[in-house]
Amino acid sequence: MVEQIEFTLKPRSKGIYLVTEEIARHLPAITGAGMVHLFLKHTSAALAINENADPDVRLDMEAIFDRLVKEREIYYRHTAEGDDDMPAHAKTVLTGVSLTLPLKDGKLNLGIWQGIYLCEFRRFGGRRTVVATVIS
Repeated sequence: MVEQIEFTLKPRSKGIYLVTEEIARHLPAITGAGMVHLFLKHTSAALAINENADPDVRLDMEAIFDRLVKEREIYYRHTAEGDDDMPAHAKTVLTGVSLTLPLKDGKLNLGIWQGIYLCEFRRFGGRRTVVATVIS
C-alpha cells in the first residue's frame, strides 16, 4: 500500500532543528515493516539525518554551512531576495531536500543517536511543506 501525506512544519528562523517528533506525528500507523520518503518542497531549506542528543552538533553544523557558503560574495548574481537567499539555495543543493527512512511497527526505525533535521537556511523561511510517501 502507498499513502501520501502533505503537511507543514512550524515556521522557524535560520538554524538547524531536530524535527523527528514533529514529522513522526504526521505519519500513519502501519504494522510490520515499511518505508517513508520525505520530500521538502523548498529550495532554501533541507532535510538531513544526524546526532539527536547534543544540541551543540546542530550549532556546529550551522557554523560549518555558514563558513562553506558565505553571504554577499561578489560573484553572486541572484541577489534580489536578500543576502541569505543565494547562500540558502547553495546549502540546500549540498544537503538535499529528501530522505528515505525505514519504518517498523508504525515508527521511524532510526539509530539510537539519529534524528531528522530541518536545516533552515533563510533568516526566516516561513512554514516548510513536507510530502511524506509511505510504503507499507
